[in-house]
Amino acid sequence: MRTNRPQNIFYQRSSLVTAFFILFFLVLTGRLFYLQVINGQQARDRADSQHSIYKKLFPSRGEIKIVDKVSSATVPIATNLKSYLVYAVPGDILNPDLTAASLASVLGLERKDIYSKITQAGKKYVPLKKNLTDSEQQKIKDLKLSGVYFDSEDTRFYPENKLLSQVLGFVGYKNDRKAGLYGLERYFDKDLAGTPGELVAEGDTSGTVIFGANRKERPAVDGVNLILTIDKTIQFQAESIIKDAVIKNGADGGTVIVAEPSSGRILAMANYPDYNLNEYNKVSYPAVFNNLATTGVFEPGSTFKAITMAAAVNEGKVTPETTYVDRGSVIIDGYTIKNSDAKAHGLQTMTQVLDESLNTGAIFAKEQIGNDKFFEYVKNFGFGQATGVELPEGRGNLDNLKARVAVNFHTASFGQGLTVTPIQLIEAYSALANQGKMMKPFIIQSKILPTGAVENTQVMEAGQPISEKTANVISAMLVSVVENGHGKRAGVPGYYIAGKTGTAQVPKKDGRGYEENNNIGSFIGYGPVEDPKFVMLVRIDHPRDVQFAESTAAPAWGKIAQFILNYMQVPPTRPITK
Repeated sequence: MRTNRPQNIFYQRSSLVTAFFILFFLVLTGRLFYLQVINGQQARDRADSQHSIYKKLFPSRGEIKIVDKVSSATVPIATNLKSYLVYAVPGDILNPDLTAASLASVLGLERKDIYSKITQAGKKYVPLKKNLTDSEQQKIKDLKLSGVYFDSEDTRFYPENKLLSQVLGFVGYKNDRKAGLYGLERYFDKDLAGTPGELVAEGDTSGTVIFGANRKERPAVDGVNLILTIDKTIQFQAESIIKDAVIKNGADGGTVIVAEPSSGRILAMANYPDYNLNEYNKVSYPAVFNNLATTGVFEPGSTFKAITMAAAVNEGKVTPETTYVDRGSVIIDGYTIKNSDAKAHGLQTMTQVLDESLNTGAIFAKEQIGNDKFFEYVKNFGFGQATGVELPEGRGNLDNLKARVAVNFHTASFGQGLTVTPIQLIEAYSALANQGKMMKPFIIQSKILPTGAVENTQVMEAGQPISEKTANVISAMLVSVVENGHGKRAGVPGYYIAGKTGTAQVPKKDGRGYEENNNIGSFIGYGPVEDPKFVMLVRIDHPRDVQFAESTAAPAWGKIAQFILNYMQVPPTRPITK
């Protein structure tokens, strides 16, 4: 009997081969379905990451400049130096464990921190460390790690070190992002920072952009450049003299503001103690970062008497010759208010009230116009509100007057019980020096946009609290203060200078009374009185060697004033007597 065994074997083998190919086809089809449909987007992203390059484009931070009048050149006082950072593109990293461990040993960072950053799915740019040293950069290059790249960035640099330190502020890190933290760097951070861009392009296996391949680029936009109104020469002199005054008087600190009363343009703004802007991280007492010229609220003391007197003169209630009898004290609501020298001076004119800085005389002048009208003038002179200067600033506090308590109005008339800022006093006194017109202070001369366009700051009037006639009358009375009163040491030979001293007590932190043996001495004035070129405030905080401003702030004011008049080549307006 013949069998068909070979044929059966052939059929069996054919069936197995056919089944294998069918199974292979099903597995292949399933795999392709999984890769292209179920996991398609992830696969495409992985492929893109292997053949594309992503790069963040950094803008250059805008520079801050001042004009050096001696050389007529524009000098940068906040500029940029190139430095390098290392960053990762997580999709390009082949071995995250090895990469994290290698970078940690070079950069001095925690391996787990680096690992968590470089394994962030979907991230195209993860900065790892900024301001690399040359050694760090070379060691990372030698490792030849996939997905790890370098980029350049700007590091902020201040060529003049300490000059204008509190005004400029500095650039530091906030929430792992560069930001201006104080002063102009903070106030104009958005303008100065610019706008980052990005580049997405096809690359080869070495990470080099393929010429002619598809690429998308959004260019970075550089920051705005700022030109300040500050006169470098006056600024340098102001910083030098206020430092000497603080040290000489054993004081805690000092402040100077110099402005042009006809425009509000700030020519100098200085504080001491100061700090090196390039070494801000070495400062152990962060309060030194604050610009007290705009944020340092204090009770103005007797400098405020000129404001009170201006209100009474403007209302026609007193003249320089108006008299009252000074009995040395005034009693109101059970409180006794005395003159600073605790003396009774008898019959006194309003001019003598300012000369001798009599508290009772300021109360008398205020009483002639009443509390409501006095409060109105205080607000019209800009107190209790921001001046609008392009810096972080305080507003002061007028709550004691808002409470409508009689004794509070009495003390406010001679500058106690309310707080102001130095820049507010500068704005208010600009009205006295500028024929009654109060000018808004400003420190930005112009902005230079990335396009090259220039935006100049417009001079702005902040109000006219008093008439031209009143301004002239008060100016003459303030000249008498310098000629005959407590302001003698602020005088400058050959010029008529107008000004007023102020020695104010410092309130306790709990608000209950004043600290013993602690005061703030100040002098504010302008000159020459016929055509004022500057209005200036000098403030000395907690002088320990002397008590009154006539011995602390006034002499420093006189030194700076004499320098300014010589520097500006202002001819003398009176004979120089020896």
